[in-house]
Amino acid sequence: MDATAIDHLNLRVPADGTEAATDFYRDRLGFAIEGMDRYEADEKPFFDVRLAPEHVLHLWPTDEFEPPSGNGFNHVALLIDDEVAAIERQLDEAGVTIENRHDSPLGATGRAPAVYVENPFGYQVELKTTIDE
Repeated sequence: MDATAIDHLNLRVPADGTEAATDFYRDRLGFAIEGMDRYEADEKPFFDVRLAPEHVLHLWPTDEFEPPSGNGFNHVALLIDDEVAAIERQLDEAGVTIENRHDSPLGATGRAPAVYVENPFGYQVELKTTIDE
């Protein structure tokens, strides 16, 4: 079996977390939100954050949400096609606190500078640059 990419990741969020999710992912990080109309019409139980043309993050609002703990999920890493200084500027302008910086975390594409932020529900998001500075 040969996987070629991750198609999607599914994260539970609080049942009342839709507005916080769209504020963070769309308004602050700049990702498109898709499927909100179908979610609001109760046609499907989640909506999507379009991370890249072939990659989405399903956000599943539920009363069964439990915040992530140190014993489970740690973070999702996103490759960002920009220099780390530009990523940091965008986060600062959007009012997103950088929780951590790392000069060269190892991932599937090798090592590159990254910054870490936390979404409104306690999930950590690694924003890893694809451009060497």
